[in-house]
Amino acid sequence: MAKKCDISGTGAMSGNNVSHAHNKTRRRFLPNLQVVSLLSDSLGKIFKLKVCSKTLRTIETNGGLDAYLESTSNTKLTDEAKKIKKTILKNKANKK
Repeated sequence: MAKKCDISGTGAMSGNNVSHAHNKTRRRFLPNLQVVSLLSDSLGKIFKLKVCSKTLRTIETNGGLDAYLESTSNTKLTDEAKKIKKTILKNKANKK
C-alpha cells in the first residue's frame, strides 16, 4: 500500500541519517498519515481518506473539506480529490 496522502499527494521523501561521526546512510521520511472521515457539507456525504496531518490541519483552518477543495488549485490535488471537488462544484451549481 502506497504511503501517500489521498488529497495532497504527499509521499515518502528520502534523505540521510547523519551520525555523530558524520557518517551518512540513506533513509526514508514517511508522511504522518491518518485515516479520517471527512464530511462534505454540500453533499452531505462522508469520505474516508488517508490524509497527512499537515493537510488535515489545513482543511480545518479553511473551514472544512468543501472550502479547502474550492480554494486549492487542481495542480496541487490528487485525482481522487479532483473527483470530489468536481462533484461538490456540480452540486453547488445545481442548487443555485
